[in-house]
Amino acid sequence: MPRFSRVLATAACAVLAATALALPAAPARADDGGDPDPLRGLLLPPIDAVVALLAPFPIPATPYTGEVCASGADACIDDVVARMEHRLDGLVEECSHSAVFSLAYLRVTENVRDAVRSGYFEDRAWLNRVDAVFAEMYFDTTSRWEAGQRTGIPRAWQIALKAEDDRAMSGLGNFLLAMNAHINSDFPHVLATVGLTGPDGSHKADHNRYNNRLDSLYAPVFAEEAARFDPTFDDIDAGTAEEAVAGVIMRGWREMVWRHAEALVLARTPAARALVEKEIEVYSALQAQLIRTFFVAKPAKRDAWCATHGAG
Repeated sequence: MPRFSRVLATAACAVLAATALALPAAPARADDGGDPDPLRGLLLPPIDAVVALLAPFPIPATPYTGEVCASGADACIDDVVARMEHRLDGLVEECSHSAVFSLAYLRVTENVRDAVRSGYFEDRAWLNRVDAVFAEMYFDTTSRWEAGQRTGIPRAWQIALKAEDDRAMSGLGNFLLAMNAHINSDFPHVLATVGLTGPDGSHKADHNRYNNRLDSLYAPVFAEEAARFDPTFDDIDAGTAEEAVAGVIMRGWREMVWRHAEALVLARTPAARALVEKEIEVYSALQAQLIRTFFVAKPAKRDAWCATHGAG
């Protein structure tokens, strides 16, 4: 049954993504005071309705036993933001190609912090804990890579981090590679660890709810990346379709994350869990290889731009 739900989620999101890509861009209207991306308003609400119909598989509630953010307090995200700011500062000084994802991740984390404190989510402690455990995986992976340790690093992350070291990708390519690795490889393990179900029921509604917050981040984050690190970052101009398509893709990724997390939790034997882990590894690595193929770029212009504008 869990595998069926993953197949169903994949098929539904794939069809919707294909529809999004096939739709023509509609012209933005700046005089009506509405959403500057009318396609997003037409496309994403029906997709959200479909995602909401993909009900979570029944998972028993289990207490979180980890040490990272055991309290679920707001201070957990404050600590993550401080660590991200420190990491980003060091990367910017070197104009490292790792700065692209570091900046994007910082902005997303700040957004999560603000959403949590505004009462946007039903379970505040759960979101604080998910954010902190998720970030800890990122810090651990990047620290081990920078120390020359390759054992145990997921294949999707190896592709992403080597591309950053080789300075072989466009800024958008680095962003997509790291985003794929962190979401499709890391996130299922995070959710399985922190817990998919609480005393009041499934956390999937809170997981889905963040899709709409992400929609508001694409334009400003892409603009900041272009202004600081790579002027070609937002050169893909698809009119108002650009952000709508990004929203569709992210919804597909995040739905599959939940299904992979369910499969990890429901695996009854070590062999069954190893099979799910292999599925996650292959799924994320295949997407990384595809991204790696399409976003190759020479670094000279990008590096010169960062040297002048990177500090922001």
